[in-house]
Amino acid sequence: MAAAAPSTKGSLREDLTCAICCDLFTEPVMLACMHHFCKPCISRYWSGTRGPVTCPQCRKEFSSKHFQTNYLVTAMVEKVRATTSDTYIKKQLKETLESHRQKKEVFINSIRRDRGKMDAIKRVGADVQARIKGEFTALHQILHNEETCTIVKIRSEQEEELEKVQRHLEATELAVGELEDSMRALQQASTATENTILAELPQLRPCVQVDIAPEFDTNAFINKYMAPLQYIIWRKMLAYLNPGPSPLTFDVDTAHPNIHVSRDKTAAVECDVQIPHVDQDKRFLQCVNILAAQGFQSGRHYWEVKVGSKPKWDVGVASEAIDRCSRIKLSPESGYWTLCLRNRSEYSAGTQPWTRLQLGATPRRLGVFLDCEGRRVSFYNADDMSLLYSFTNGPRGKAFPFFSPCFSDGSQKPIKLLHYLPLAT
Repeated sequence: MAAAAPSTKGSLREDLTCAICCDLFTEPVMLACMHHFCKPCISRYWSGTRGPVTCPQCRKEFSSKHFQTNYLVTAMVEKVRATTSDTYIKKQLKETLESHRQKKEVFINSIRRDRGKMDAIKRVGADVQARIKGEFTALHQILHNEETCTIVKIRSEQEEELEKVQRHLEATELAVGELEDSMRALQQASTATENTILAELPQLRPCVQVDIAPEFDTNAFINKYMAPLQYIIWRKMLAYLNPGPSPLTFDVDTAHPNIHVSRDKTAAVECDVQIPHVDQDKRFLQCVNILAAQGFQSGRHYWEVKVGSKPKWDVGVASEAIDRCSRIKLSPESGYWTLCLRNRSEYSAGTQPWTRLQLGATPRRLGVFLDCEGRRVSFYNADDMSLLYSFTNGPRGKAFPFFSPCFSDGSQKPIKLLHYLPLAT
């Protein structure tokens, strides 16, 4: 064997094969000519020779029977012998097959999840369509064209979501097929392992990859369409409809002493001097808050509030059982579902912690939608009816519209409840 390293992995076994016995070296020794042989083989080859001996491979003569053990070649032979044994190869094949099985199981689980998502998309889409059709029934033939356009839009979005999941499903099924092909190749290789080294086998590690499964936000889909639909359509078709947004009034018995309420109970403004008042359990004593006189515990309700250019305000819904005597962070955990403004431009949803919102436009009028059975509280920019935020963990039991004009910059700009009278017929 030449001293240089083999040029390719495929020739390694040949380079480690004894020219006398034609098998892997056993106790490899090196002659002065740099050729290698098994120690027992060269010893037997020279055993009947007296005087000078020759190399069986290159025929070079040597004055004595001298050779030296090559420990590096010995280690290489042992490594090749280990990696070409049937036991070793079968062990590697078994481990690789198990790895493929596990990968296949991951993909199959992904397929199940994709199909579950597709079912959810179909169910949600069907439910939204059914509810919207119910809303349109109340509008009769005048709204037929609007109904058709809305249903088409929902179906288009539903199909788009289904197509995303379908593409991922097909990609995952294709990946499973590729893995199964690879597994068949490995199984075939496991039956023909004689004189085969690990480097000559098919790839032993999974290389099939599938993109992350697309997400479907059920709440976002529902919130986008499950709005006070009739009122939204009324905004588009004022000449035809008589909508019924709730005509709220402020409950003066709940007002903080620094809140002044107008005579018609539709405007509330903060003031520096406290208004004479009677302390009672209903009144807010620590925070500049006030509730509407009308509470709701069933049905779906919508109202609008004019906030104008106030630099600070809180608007939303409060549970009847809230603590009115302490300073409490506005959050659902404390019984509040609110939208808040600070510093003229910092809008937040009153979650825990608060969620900062990036609004495309500055709302001058806010719309609040309460679905008691669905436990949904949604906020809209009433100027264009764009959704600002929606809570899906709304109040249980009776709740009241909630407002806070806040202590601002002394401008004393009011929060005003908006009333819409039916159109004259």
